[in-house]
Amino acid sequence: MILVDNALKAREAKGNPIKVGLVGAGEMSKGMINQITRYTPGMVVAATYNRTIEKAQKAYEYAGLNNYKIVDNLKDYEDTIASGASVITSNIDLLCEGNGIDILVEVTGTIEFAAETMLKAMKHGKHILSFNAEIDATLGPILKKKADDYGVKYSVGDGDQPGVTLNLYRFVKSMGFEPLLCGNIKGLQDHYRNPTTQKGFAAQWDMTPEMVTSFADGTKISFEQACIANATGMKVATRGMYGHHSKEHIDDLTHLYDIDELKSLGGIVDYVVGPKPGPGVFIYATSDDPLSVKYLKYGKLGEGPLYSFYIPYHLLFFEIANSISRMIDFDDIILAPIAGPVVEVVATAKVDMKAGDAIDGLGGYKTYGVCENYNVTRGEDLLPMGLAEGCKLIKDIPQDQVLTYGDVELDPKNIKHQLYKEQLELFGVPVNA
Repeated sequence: MILVDNALKAREAKGNPIKVGLVGAGEMSKGMINQITRYTPGMVVAATYNRTIEKAQKAYEYAGLNNYKIVDNLKDYEDTIASGASVITSNIDLLCEGNGIDILVEVTGTIEFAAETMLKAMKHGKHILSFNAEIDATLGPILKKKADDYGVKYSVGDGDQPGVTLNLYRFVKSMGFEPLLCGNIKGLQDHYRNPTTQKGFAAQWDMTPEMVTSFADGTKISFEQACIANATGMKVATRGMYGHHSKEHIDDLTHLYDIDELKSLGGIVDYVVGPKPGPGVFIYATSDDPLSVKYLKYGKLGEGPLYSFYIPYHLLFFEIANSISRMIDFDDIILAPIAGPVVEVVATAKVDMKAGDAIDGLGGYKTYGVCENYNVTRGEDLLPMGLAEGCKLIKDIPQDQVLTYGDVELDPKNIKHQLYKEQLELFGVPVNA
């Protein structure tokens, strides 16, 4: 932030703002539009796509962004942005193909639509910032490879737990410590929550019941921790992660983990339910430097060998503008896979299911997602959660059983399945699968 705020002020002074295009106009986009328009110098919302024009209009008008035009063709799109006004459109091709924006921010939480959008935008030279852990955990490695091939940048942003965790991870490493656990602090975990049980809470926050369900049933945290694993090379210690429950402070829970196991795995991703301070993220790290150990103790971080570093919040759309500036002005990627998959999220039956049942979407009634190491998912031919929607069961599946490709029929022409197949071919299946 110390660099970003001054860089943005310099852009404002020169009349050279970063021009942002948003894909989606839900609650996170509404907050982002408000944050950029009201509180971020040197940056403007140049264009917003949404299927429903009225939703984008309400977001603009709430933020006081009244100089906009609704367009549906490329010439009007480019002319409007060039004039200094902002665009609203229900034609996603305009944001992907047209000139005038510096970066595209994907905020839909979808897999198939987001994949199509990102690929098209990359082909036309657009940098991509994703606020979509679901697609990064599923297809991030192939998307990062395609971004590199097209000469554009791809990153997951600050604000959600994966980006906030990677900021802390980099900070801890920069001091010479060895991160051995990247953790997430949760207040609730119940695999059997569904859109009916979560309807009331969702209404309080203007969210969809499906989104809130994915938070409660463990699917969202699984996607988030898989993103972190793929960006660091860390694994999970067990299917679904340990997920300890505690009411203590996160500083006092290092005893739950065996340092030799953490080291043997090259570090792990995990979560804890119920500790203070929450919500937030944490890193457990170690050091074998006696001087470091001495002054970590002096700094009240304890006796070791694991030391706790945490951030007691993640600030959602408030932090996205920082991510945009980091990417555009400093060529700094917040989070992206370092290579092929390390951890995947696999689909697990939320209820007893019958042959012929179609699997519904994320945060639905039929499945929840859990983390598993890539060598295991591919060795057992497990079905990734991000690919499960729309698949039809060909056999009965009992509650809590993990699904395999042999359990379902899928549409091989679907872009998400095509990209996943390409990802498998590019990065291969580990020899110990």
